Amino acid sequence: GERSGYYADFGRVEQLVKAYTEGFVYTGERSVHRGRVHGTPSRDLPGERFVVFAQNHDQVGNRARGERLTALVPFEALKAVAAAYLLAPALPLLFMGEEYGEPAPFLYFTSHEDPALAEAVSRGRREEFKAFGWQGEVPDPQDPETFERSILDWTLAEREPHAGLRACYRALLDLRREEPAFGARGKDRVTARAVGDRAVAVVRRAARGQGLFVVNLGEAPVDLRLPLRGARLALALDTADARFAGPGGAAPAEPSGRLEGRLPGYTAWVYRRRRS
Repeated sequence: GERSGYYADFGRVEQLVKAYTEGFVYTGERSVHRGRVHGTPSRDLPGERFVVFAQNHDQVGNRARGERLTALVPFEALKAVAAAYLLAPALPLLFMGEEYGEPAPFLYFTSHEDPALAEAVSRGRREEFKAFGWQGEVPDPQDPETFERSILDWTLAEREPHAGLRACYRALLDLRREEPAFGARGKDRVTARAVGDRAVAVVRRAARGQGLFVVNLGEAPVDLRLPLRGARLALALDTADARFAGPGGAAPAEPSGRLEGRLPGYTAWVYRRRRS
């Protein structure tokens, strides 16, 4: 929901649709943040030329208080977001600790020996955040505590609900490896459509079969009536499953003719070609 600073340029589900089918969201449109047109066409570039992610060290570390997505959205949304980009026609980048929901911030920290440089960096940080309207004290990059607060706790990966989130990431990565339709290649055979204003449905086609996933990035459920056009699909993954520390899945197992059902908020359903 943040729309300040460079976030002002994003936030519409139609942009997510364009990212799946073309690559770049800005291909010559006007950027509110930059105050000018931005970007170049990318439809003809293959998917394996793109790197996609939900969060990285720049976006997290350059926030005033270094919050990861874990601290900003509900737990179920973390799994839906993972499905949204791990199944995209591109190469996925995972930010360290993301796969198990690391709660520690990733703050901007430095160890400059030059006092003038250290002060200039701290001052620059404070000035940068005025554009975002973030309130409160910005952690001092030179303070050793700023670094210590950012250290990951890898033991969390074995405890719930973190272990469930990690299992979801593993299952999604397994699908990328096992199903040609869910790999980096084939961007030119992707179709995507918005479902309401917070959900997206994506069809991935390959020489051997096809896959479909629907992701609801909003809190409210979405009613689905998606034609399958003869595709024989079976449920591969529901991010709400108990095995992923979720409340329990409700996705249709083997839809026929069309995919119908109520997709809960912050949930993704993933379908693969039906085995004979």
